[in-house]
Amino acid sequence: MLTTLNTAYTDTRAADLAWALGCEPLPALATLDIELADAKLQLRLLGASHQVLLEEERGRCSETVACIAGSSSPLPLGVAKRAGDWEYEFAARVETLSRGSFAGRAQELLALVADHPNGLAGVFPGSPHAFTAMLAQRHEGQVHWRTWHAYPQEGQLVATRTKVGVRVPATL
Repeated sequence: MLTTLNTAYTDTRAADLAWALGCEPLPALATLDIELADAKLQLRLLGASHQVLLEEERGRCSETVACIAGSSSPLPLGVAKRAGDWEYEFAARVETLSRGSFAGRAQELLALVADHPNGLAGVFPGSPHAFTAMLAQRHEGQVHWRTWHAYPQEGQLVATRTKVGVRVPATL
């Protein structure tokens, strides 16, 4: 699903993004509810980037990547956590592209996500290349999602990927 977001472009620099696990739902500009087998997932576009809410029989998980008030922590390159029965893995990278490469990559990503049944993309007013896009899937018992946050004024694209699943007990 592709939508134009009715808001000002809040997080205007990739360096302003922060990551948080376990936040309560924040006000969303657009949402997409998805059922992936026994998992309920809500993709949420915020004025300041994204939030994903996951609910399964074993519990809930919330990931936020956004300009978070009061946060001085930069976006981590990677996180691996165990919480109860959950295993959570997150990775992020920032790509700096030339103007022409950026426009082409933006068009590719928006086309990929716009028509995908588990995809949500929002374009911010002012530039067709200022967007946040999200895509989710279930694979081998785990829920995966990828996100892209575009900053055309800097030529930067922030890509994240997350994997959440039930922890498999170690065997002796």
